[in-house]
Amino acid sequence: MDAQVLYYVLAAILVVAGIVGTILPALPGLPLVFAGMLLAAWAGGFEQIGVATLAVLGVLTLLSLLIDFWATALGAKRVGASGKAIVGAIIGTFVGVFFGPVGLFAGPFLGALAGELLHGRDVGQAARVGFGTWLGIVFAIVLKLALAFAMLGLFAFAWFL
Repeated sequence: MDAQVLYYVLAAILVVAGIVGTILPALPGLPLVFAGMLLAAWAGGFEQIGVATLAVLGVLTLLSLLIDFWATALGAKRVGASGKAIVGAIIGTFVGVFFGPVGLFAGPFLGALAGELLHGRDVGQAARVGFGTWLGIVFAIVLKLALAFAMLGLFAFAWFL
């Protein structure tokens, strides 16, 4: 197999893993997408994808990291989450991975709920905080997926232009 083809296959694997990583917390989603695109650009000798396109893709990748923290913190802050709730949501997200799609959605909520209960809040307030934190995480995922597809569109446009 030609080395260039191997690089393109590896680049595609990185991009797909990155898109999966926008949903799964264990993978660095958009940084993997960017790495795949950078590898593809390099494999093509930067003929189709130039420095300007890579710079824009890099900025979008950095923006995704900010969105991740901002949206999650915003959801938690709006409902008055304690630090324990935020830590609980993070732990719940990681544990949720082992329980499939249901765990991915329930884990952050249950983790934030448990954190608030440990903080001494009543069940109603803890559930409100859990839901707000969960909404922030879901909002972050939606925004990161939108960025991932915007990056793919920009990459494809630059490649075929």
